[in-house]
Amino acid sequence: MTTTLTPEAPTKLPTPAGPIVADDVRSRSPVVSPTPEPATPVHPHPVDILRFNTCGSVDDGKSTLIGRLLYDSKSLMEDQLEALERSADITGGGQINLANLTDGLRAEREQGITIDVAYRYFATPRRKFIIADTPGHVQYTRNMVTGASAANLSIVLVDARAGVIEQSRRHTYLAALLRIPHLIVAVNKMDLAGWSEDRFLEIRDQFEEFLPRLDIKDVKFIPISALNGDNVVSPSANTPWYQGPTLLGHLETVHIASDWNLNGFRFPVQWVNRPNNPTDAKLHDFRGFSGQLAGGIVRVGQKVVVLPSGLKSTVKEIWTYDGPLPEAFCPQPITLVLEDDIDISRGDMIIGIDNLPGMGTELQARICWMNPRPLQAGRKYFLKHTTQTVQAVVSSIESRINIHTFEAEPQPAEIAMNDIGEIRIRTARPLVFDGYATNRLTGSFILIEQGTNATVAAGMLQPPLELVKPEYNDFAI
Repeated sequence: MTTTLTPEAPTKLPTPAGPIVADDVRSRSPVVSPTPEPATPVHPHPVDILRFNTCGSVDDGKSTLIGRLLYDSKSLMEDQLEALERSADITGGGQINLANLTDGLRAEREQGITIDVAYRYFATPRRKFIIADTPGHVQYTRNMVTGASAANLSIVLVDARAGVIEQSRRHTYLAALLRIPHLIVAVNKMDLAGWSEDRFLEIRDQFEEFLPRLDIKDVKFIPISALNGDNVVSPSANTPWYQGPTLLGHLETVHIASDWNLNGFRFPVQWVNRPNNPTDAKLHDFRGFSGQLAGGIVRVGQKVVVLPSGLKSTVKEIWTYDGPLPEAFCPQPITLVLEDDIDISRGDMIIGIDNLPGMGTELQARICWMNPRPLQAGRKYFLKHTTQTVQAVVSSIESRINIHTFEAEPQPAEIAMNDIGEIRIRTARPLVFDGYATNRLTGSFILIEQGTNATVAAGMLQPPLELVKPEYNDFAI
């Protein structure tokens, strides 16, 4: 039954030490969130950004965990807390449902589930965070892939009572498929399992049975209670047997500087920058190429190659919004100025002369199918890769992944929605690409249905069979 909030019945908010009572000094203070002990010192240099997503099965506590992180890290404004009170979605015991901070759709609140991907932002003195709250239902697997596609880290929540189930395995496999370099297995609802160390170790052993097959190198197991806040921001007295970091402590300290590919210079051209400003001598004849660095490091004076034409030039200038730079690195947005006037347009890629990518029209990829209409061989789509969109046809369906065994089932007739499969694609124009395992930006693509412009698949390219040969640039279906 829905409870109506009134000024005479103030709402109580859960904290690690229990609910905040009406006469608690914190409820009258202008500071609306509790004041945890500072986890890290304040640093004067600019902080980096960690993108992470939460995933797991239904009712494992993903949205509640994010709400707890936002609340305990003092990242909520007073109007947000007031909106929670007005929502009248009160759990038993007079506690606000912290999951409503991310579950904003009416259908989500009515059913108590997550449907769409919700993004939230918060910061600590050490790091900024972008959170993607992804749904746990099997039918929304495609939403999970969307939210996790740009993540540096994935948090897989597991209900301590249920243990490792199919969705736990599915989302862990998807995190590995998307090459998310860091994984946290958060064993949630430990309070309902009596804070049993044996239960925690049992779940860890269940994961470690299949984790070696997924090639995830950085995995951390943390026992938590998202509802009460144990081991989320502050250490819990209920887990004296756990000596590791809290969830936020690990998020603040996990090393992400080496997650980007800095070996091969890749620069997909997004826009030809021609200001044509007659009042400024520097901008009157300015011609630069704008985009986001997809890999490697570029420096003034560096030799580069433009693909697919194969023409060579030298980097003359590197510009950003803040002014010129002597060098830039992935994933910075920049504008390059070359020494030579070369015909370059959107969709072309500027690369270094070392660590060459592949280029061709025959591609092999692993995809997650997102459309209710199954994928069948022979169908044509638009393929969007970096800044280029080309026509493509699915030549064949090689296999489909059995999510229970992680084994490939060869030559299926079709790939249904939320299935993962291996396909071959032929494109109308050559693509300059790397294997997804090497570069997540130049190794990924989406398939778009012609006519409806609906995104029907997210794809990860396999490594090229041979490196680029600029002299071969005439391809057609």
